[in-house]
Amino acid sequence: MREEYGKLSRVEMSIWESCELLNEFVDESDPDLDEPQIEHLLQTAEAIRKDYPNEDWLHLTGLIHDLGKVLLHPSFGELPQWAVVGDIYPVGCAFDESIVHYKYFKENPDYNNPAYNTKLGVYTQGCGLNNVLMSWGHDDYLYLVAKENKTTLPSAGLFIIRYHSFYALHKDGAYKYLMNEEDTENLKWLKIFNKYDLYSKSKVRVDVEKVKPYYLSLIEKYFPPKLRW
Repeated sequence: MREEYGKLSRVEMSIWESCELLNEFVDESDPDLDEPQIEHLLQTAEAIRKDYPNEDWLHLTGLIHDLGKVLLHPSFGELPQWAVVGDIYPVGCAFDESIVHYKYFKENPDYNNPAYNTKLGVYTQGCGLNNVLMSWGHDDYLYLVAKENKTTLPSAGLFIIRYHSFYALHKDGAYKYLMNEEDTENLKWLKIFNKYDLYSKSKVRVDVEKVKPYYLSLIEKYFPPKLRW
């Protein structure tokens, strides 16, 4: 999947255009959302902006963190929801029991493979999450898009994009032995972000047109006008 989507040869569009594209979808794995995605993106961003007014990169990260879900769209191969949304986890080492639906891993050949079923598997202690292969999903896709299109978001912003669905880590504290010092610093921001991600989805509607100029200015600051997807 990384090889296929890493070509970034599908579409050229702006960050805001991809926000609008997501409006066509509701994430079936989301426990508390039946509104279009753009509403959730803006609710998350606005809740962060209220509490952290000076961290504009974090506002923008709140807006864009789920844009990898464009993988559900026909222009992006119309991947099934199970391959795009939901929890992500490392492959190449033992599956942690905190991962959702853990019992089904017993049917995965890696579960009984001695090369992959130990605590460290193919990795070394403190190797850094950047060196750990995660299951494919919308997190890693957007990280790939942002990085290859030369975003100037800080390391913590990219970390949030890449690992916000890694609940075994940021909710249950699993796999910390794979982290390095930079991961540890960035995890603090991910934990702050997560408070707003799943639970900021209020029924108060965001006035999209009113807040749009502010977010367009942030997009212009941290991203090129058009991105390759």
